[in-house]
Amino acid sequence: MTAGAPARTGGPADLAGLRRLAIATLDANWEHDHTVPSRTLYPHQWSWDSAFIAIGLAQVRPERAWRELASLFRAQWADGRVPHIVFNPALRVGAYFPGPELWRSAIAEGVPAVDTSGLVQPPVHALAVWLAYRRAPDLDALRRLYPALVAQQRYLAERRDLTGDGLACVVHPWESGLDNSPAWDEPMAAVPAEATVMRAYRRHDTAHADAAHRPTDLDYARYLALVASYRDRGYRDRGLADDHPFLVECPLFNAAFGAAEHALAEIAVLVGADPGPHRARAARITEALVRRLYDPATGTFAPRDLRTDRLVPARTVLGLAPLILPDLPARQVDALVVEARSARFGVARRMDRPLPSHDRTAPDFEPVRYWRGPSWLNVGWLVRRGLLAHGHPELAAGLRRSMIGLVAGAGCHEYFHPDTGAGLGSPAFGWTAALLLDLLAEDAGIPPD
Repeated sequence: MTAGAPARTGGPADLAGLRRLAIATLDANWEHDHTVPSRTLYPHQWSWDSAFIAIGLAQVRPERAWRELASLFRAQWADGRVPHIVFNPALRVGAYFPGPELWRSAIAEGVPAVDTSGLVQPPVHALAVWLAYRRAPDLDALRRLYPALVAQQRYLAERRDLTGDGLACVVHPWESGLDNSPAWDEPMAAVPAEATVMRAYRRHDTAHADAAHRPTDLDYARYLALVASYRDRGYRDRGLADDHPFLVECPLFNAAFGAAEHALAEIAVLVGADPGPHRARAARITEALVRRLYDPATGTFAPRDLRTDRLVPARTVLGLAPLILPDLPARQVDALVVEARSARFGVARRMDRPLPSHDRTAPDFEPVRYWRGPSWLNVGWLVRRGLLAHGHPELAAGLRRSMIGLVAGAGCHEYFHPDTGAGLGSPAFGWTAALLLDLLAEDAGIPPD
């Protein structure tokens, strides 16, 4: 592979080989009723991973796609939250850090029988259910999942809208999905923690990946301080504004929140429910996202730190995520297309480098460190979906070729070097394989939804 460019794919034989690789990766990661993101780094079930994985499984293992989603929602809490980790009780203590012994989810009210974390992740699940249904229709599965998806959205709307402005707040960077993004540097700087906190623990990630590619020990100490703050209040959301040190409205999280309502409106029609409330809430979320998180000075979206009531200045791929909202106003769509095509992100008809997770022109751009520069298929998939929805098929096609080229050159890695395309993180990653299958489906004559 030439430095600075993802590998080029050849003819149908190359694409067939990539499809076999993706299927083999998902099969190897299947764990009785769900898919682990990685056999090494992430041996349990992760929330938004399962959503993305179900989209790919629907292409090749539809029965597993529905089992994947059903197993995740069996761990839903009584308040509606879908935990970001569901722990496999068959694994030894210490198989992952932080494990169930740190989360202690049983201290909370209305928790499932299985151990989980107490955090959530971007609510891409309703969209995943809708896309899985489009690819592998199962009306009974749709009827079973619809109430759980509604409860998930209700939890975010009623428990996490701390300002009353219509947006959900994340209480930990892990809830954003982009754990170590520069977008969290300013809000995290106010979290009281010392690196010495880590002496009591053994990190799992740095045993399986280069420490230079992962969050620092100080970052991790702050992550654990936030977990302890939320856990010690019994994971209750009432009163968070009084004392929890990290409260942020994230553009990707809220774009997923709004996109979920659009998907639920489609699902509601099929299951005999009223789509009207979903459409109304979707419109309110989009309006609030534009009002609260759009920065007209930069022409992109940014997280809002509720502790300071300021937009975070870092320009990351989070800012492009609102493109997935079909009702995003034309002014913001046009501005985001300019941002996507800029030197910061480089989306083009013919891309010589993949989409980075952070502004590649910024002084704090780090090409190998987790979410501080590397390219990920899941955010690229979301941005591409938004470009298609808003009438930019040529840019979407360039992004698609780039993403397929990454896997062709390096395999189903967790993430990729944003200049060379080299594989980073886990070498057999679930959502990379699953979303590759979704991208390749167009070559089999299946149009994008």
